[in-house]
Formats: sequence, structure tokens, C-alpha cells
Amino acid sequence: MSTIIVRTIKEATKNFFRNGWLSIATSMILMLSLYTLSILFLILMTSNIAIKIIQEKSNISIYFNQDVNDETISNIKSEIEKNSLVSSVVYVNKEEALDIFKRNNANEEAILKSLEEIGSNPLLASLVVKAVSPTQYQAIYEFVNNAEFVSEVSRINYIKNKEAIDRLNFFVEKARQVGLIASSILAISSILITFNSIRITIYSRRKEMQIMRLVGASNLFIRLPYVFEGILYGLAASIISTILLLITVGFISPYISESILSKSFMSFFWSKFWLLLGFQIITGCTLGVASSMIAIRRYLKI
Repeated sequence: MSTIIVRTIKEATKNFFRNGWLSIATSMILMLSLYTLSILFLILMTSNIAIKIIQEKSNISIYFNQDVNDETISNIKSEIEKNSLVSSVVYVNKEEALDIFKRNNANEEAILKSLEEIGSNPLLASLVVKAVSPTQYQAIYEFVNNAEFVSEVSRINYIKNKEAIDRLNFFVEKARQVGLIASSILAISSILITFNSIRITIYSRRKEMQIMRLVGASNLFIRLPYVFEGILYGLAASIISTILLLITVGFISPYISESILSKSFMSFFWSKFWLLLGFQIITGCTLGVASSMIAIRRYLKI
């Protein structure tokens, strides 16, 4: 059996290089399909991580009216902490809010001068609420909005965070839909072109196969080279696609903020490199073998 496999691999390799430009064209179409799928894969992984980071950093800040005293806020804090959806509640008084604001705007002289001209602290005391799960912020927001103490509240910042997450989710869903459509079209094209390449190889060697059959060659021995040829198309496409993907990531990495993934996009790519390579090889070989089997079934009458 091992002898048959070695011989059929050699035969498949001969066919692959013998077809010349046809093999290149087939590999290129397969490569485009794999490249598109890999880009989609990277976008989805990156977006999901970005959404997770945003959700983990998200919170609900409840800002109180200027005339609300510390005791009232402390009572409200205790009431919110009783909610089972709430993980933690941190009280930020006016002075702490002012210190944080000054640190965040240390390089903005115009803003700091404006504060000095006002003469008093214009910032509001707040409660920073973290949920047990990122999916529970909507319920907490509704709880606060319907609570008896809502008249003491000046504003709640949850809506902006929700809009940012919703926009990112919308982008991810659209990218997924467009990517899947494009990948499906390219995958079908890849199967058709690989199928056509195998068909031409079978047709050009039909007399040779008849002779092999007459001298006692088994069906497996005759068919296997075309299966391995399909695998070779998939492997060639995977290697080219990986190289092109590496160039693409290297080009766009400087333009993607490290804060999105907590590390550079290139580092993120290398952390997923073997997963992507395995995905491309498996997908490429599957498409190649599927095309070969279709061509064998239809045109190899033995």
C-alpha cells in the first residue's frame, strides 16, 4: 500500500508541473478563496476580541445633581449593591472627579485655565457600576431608570457605551455576510476550475490509462494520482495565501491601534498563525479533493 501511495504521489507531482500555467491558474483561484476566508477569519476574531475588551471595560456611570449630598448618594449606592446583577459600585465624589479630570487633561492648558476661571468645581459626583456580566448592563440601566431615586440623577452614560458596542456588532455582522458571500463565490469558482484542470489531465492521459488497465493496474492506482493532484493544488494555494496574508498584515498593522487588542496586530496574527495555516491547508485540500472526486466520478470511466 505504501508503495502505491509513493508512486501515485510522484505521478500527481508530475501532472501538477506538467500542466504548467493551468496549475498556476488553478492554484491562484484557490488562493483567492483561501485568502478571502482568512481575512474574514481575522476580521471576526479581531472584532470579537475588541467587543469583549470594550464590554469588560464598560460600566454605567450614574451622575447626580449638584445639590445631592453624600449621605443620599451612600444610601443609593447601598440600594444598587443589593441588585444581583451588580458586581461592584464605586463612589466618585466631586473632588476625586476633578482630580481625575485634571490628570486626563494634563496637557490641555486651555481646559485647565478654563477650570481656574470658573473658580468652583463644575463636576458631578457619580457612582461607577460594574455588572456581573457585560450582557446585563441594559437590565441595570432599566433598574436605575425606574428606581425611586432617579429624580436625584442628572444623567447616565450607558447609552454611549451601548451605541459603540452595537455599531461594532453591526460592522462584524455585515463583514461576516459580505465575506461569506465572496468566499462562497470564490470557493465555487475554485471547485469548477480545479475540476476542469483534473478533467483536462484525465482526457490527455486517457490512452495511457487504458494501457495501465490492460496490464492489470487497480482502480485505486489509477485514481489516486488525481486525488493527490487536488491536494497539491490546495497546498500550493495555502502557501501562497499565507505569504500574501503575512504581507497584508504587515502593511496594515501600523494603522491599527494597539489599544484595540491590547497588543500589536502583527503580534495577534503570529499568535493565531498556526491556526490560520491549518485552517487554510485543510480548506484548500478539501476543495482540491472535492474537485478531483467530482472529475473522477464523471470522466474516469474505469
